[in-house]
Amino acid sequence: MNTAPAALRLDSTVLVAVDVQAGFVRDSSRHVVPTIARLMEAWQSAGGATIVATFDNPVGSQYERISGWTKLRSPEEQALATELAPLAGSAHRIMKTTSSLLKAPGALELFRSRGWTDVLLCGIDTDSCVYDTAADAYQHGITPWLVMDACASSGGPEYHNAAILLAGRNFGRRLLLTSTDVHHMLSEGGLQ
Repeated sequence: MNTAPAALRLDSTVLVAVDVQAGFVRDSSRHVVPTIARLMEAWQSAGGATIVATFDNPVGSQYERISGWTKLRSPEEQALATELAPLAGSAHRIMKTTSSLLKAPGALELFRSRGWTDVLLCGIDTDSCVYDTAADAYQHGITPWLVMDACASSGGPEYHNAAILLAGRNFGRRLLLTSTDVHHMLSEGGLQ
């Protein structure tokens, strides 16, 4: 088990569930949805702040122009996974049109105004929106913690594993946690 430093505090850390939407939930990513829901529920029960980030791919986006990708436009594809819907009411909701949450209008200002110096990241896709949010947080002086077993890639495990490998190299292996680590910190008082 990784042991998080005492600097990880409940009052200055926000849990972010990235793009846990029907359009990203596939055979290769479905298994993390219950883990994310349990993590969010425990975090919220402990009094921690949460953000549910969702993705919208508007017509003419860079994803369409450059990659030809036109998914995540319909209400059905954009819908939150059923397990997260009851937890979303207690969370900040941020719709984004870029891979990084922190590029969404007002997101960085929300972090600053709430005093969030750390972010616990979970969601789909590890190799895209989760990783890009972590990198953006890092560049803005916000410590990005990745909950590895609460992340997956709709592209498959090789992409998830590649993103975890890069995160360990670029942000530090001590910032890679499991949901068990987080639940242990919450139950043992490792978070203040």
